[in-house]
Amino acid sequence: MNLVLTVLEIVAPVFLLAAVGYAWVKLGFDYQLEFVTRLTMTLSVPCLIFVALMKTEIDPQALTTLSLAALAGYAVITVLFWGLVRLAGLETRTYLAPLIFGNTGNMGLPLAIFAFGNSGLGYAVVVFAVMAVYSFTFGVWLVSGGGSPWKVLREPLVAATLLGGLFLWQGWQTPRFLTNALELTGQMAIPVMLITLGVAVARLRPGRLGRALWISVAKIGICVAVAWGVGRAFDLSAEPFAVLVMQLSTPVAVTSYLLAEKYGADSDAVAGLVVVSTLLSVATIPLTLAFLI
Repeated sequence: MNLVLTVLEIVAPVFLLAAVGYAWVKLGFDYQLEFVTRLTMTLSVPCLIFVALMKTEIDPQALTTLSLAALAGYAVITVLFWGLVRLAGLETRTYLAPLIFGNTGNMGLPLAIFAFGNSGLGYAVVVFAVMAVYSFTFGVWLVSGGGSPWKVLREPLVAATLLGGLFLWQGWQTPRFLTNALELTGQMAIPVMLITLGVAVARLRPGRLGRALWISVAKIGICVAVAWGVGRAFDLSAEPFAVLVMQLSTPVAVTSYLLAEKYGADSDAVAGLVVVSTLLSVATIPLTLAFLI
């Protein structure tokens, strides 16, 4: 019973805040999704990442090991899902990127801080940063069929990750007044991202739900298995191991839908993956956490 209550305390805030965003749209209230997304991704989330890395007391060697484990995990997942997409006769531009990249930002970061506190957030930020760099390079190339990988260097969250890593490595700290301002700006990222997730799901026009169901189940199973195997292979300790499994097994990200819409892939099919995998996560995330905490 105590385990059940602990898991509910972790996941309930995530889904309740997402439900707020969903209900907000269904009640007919306005929500400027593009503006809020831009605000969080260019200001709030970079501040959250920078401060989390700068203030973390986690051993830099542990963060390096987790980074390598995340890179290995995404490499294995990419190969496996490429094979699955080819075998199933699915369109690579539409399906491969959503299968690789989970919702490590909107869902993964809040889950990490609710489950493991600030140290968990520090680990989750590392996995999120690895995913973000991979997504903004290889992911965009997959969906668009081209593009320069150097564009990633202009992304604020990538700059925040590199700068935060430098401050962590050197043991530097910003002046207290600046740290307070950055921390306050970063604190709005978690609730805003969750509400935005609910808003985005409410506005999606899902298609091919039958196909989306089996693909989503396959994504969850493969990602959990790969993360578990990679975590053991890198001999991660309990907390970074749990964060790696949780982050890699998050549902399809809303950004996958936005990229499909932008570059002319089958956005309705991707919307179906987002909706179905997010609904499945209501059950799968608590089950996964029950084995990890």
